[in-house]
Amino acid sequence: MSAPIAKPWLSSQSDQDPRSATGNTLKWGVVATGGIARSVSEDLALLADAELYAVSSRGQETADNFAAAYGFAKGYGDDGGVHGYQRLLADDSIDVVYVATPHAQHHQIVLAALNAGKHVLCEKALTINAREASELIDVARKKNLFLMEAIWSRFLPAMQRAFDIAASGELGDVHWVSADLGFPAPYSPTSRLWARQDGGGALLDISVYPLLWALGTLGFPQTVSATGVVNDDGVDAQNAMTLGYNHGAQVQLTSSLLAHGPRIATVAGSLGYLQSVGSINNPSELLVRIGRGEPRREVFDVVGRGYTYELREVTRCIQQGLVESPVMPLEDSLNTMRLFDGVRAQLGVSYPNDAH
Repeated sequence: MSAPIAKPWLSSQSDQDPRSATGNTLKWGVVATGGIARSVSEDLALLADAELYAVSSRGQETADNFAAAYGFAKGYGDDGGVHGYQRLLADDSIDVVYVATPHAQHHQIVLAALNAGKHVLCEKALTINAREASELIDVARKKNLFLMEAIWSRFLPAMQRAFDIAASGELGDVHWVSADLGFPAPYSPTSRLWARQDGGGALLDISVYPLLWALGTLGFPQTVSATGVVNDDGVDAQNAMTLGYNHGAQVQLTSSLLAHGPRIATVAGSLGYLQSVGSINNPSELLVRIGRGEPRREVFDVVGRGYTYELREVTRCIQQGLVESPVMPLEDSLNTMRLFDGVRAQLGVSYPNDAH
């Protein structure tokens, strides 16, 4: 049987180095200058056919400093009531934009980018809710532009190997999956992780990673039951999801901004189990144990910080005229947002964007 998540094009090539060029050079624009923008820009610079062209921020000095630090040709800050990202999107030289702002800004900025004729890679979560996601997908398809949610872990060799093992039958029939991701995030009502107006909380920020283990081995569930800890600001500080499948499999997922966890994913089958070693979003090893036999370890290295693999996929897709990635299809992003909408309804979490 095949895994529910498609295998990346790169994994079938004789040259599996994500840095190797697959076509003409693309000029990239990066919207925002936070931690994830820095990490992704470092990996983007490793691609032979990527040009770091422009970056935007609210402050011109911040944009200039980021451009100088990471090798971008231009920096755009707010100017005379025009946002820095709007100035960046008006630059006709840019082919593709990476959006790294807080969740609540994704819909507005991605929509503006698509209307400006740019291809887009947008950080997860794609939007605040399914309504926003559906609108962006419709616009991208009408304009024949590439759009992808940046769930980088889907493209990592270790993750793909885990999905392959689960699909191969080596573990037997998969009956349950568990995965956790958490860290104690210092509380501040204005920080991105905690601010309700930014779409803060554990669900939109980190639950995509535990969920990925379910999607990659069993696909989307038929039922979702959720509980959580919602703080006084109306943001989920921790959540637990139980996913049910018509064939009887079950999944338990935990995401927390309150506690350190082991960050382990387990895929348990009738013949054996698979377990991740290292953080579940970028495993360094996989441990496979059949019955009570000796466990087998498979060890993985990544190029750069690991974002190179999704960046190669985006680059290749745009070069080849594709408007979405078969590994991270837009329908998966929309179904994830629908699932998260249902979880938020159970937790009692709403965001200002929901009222628009």
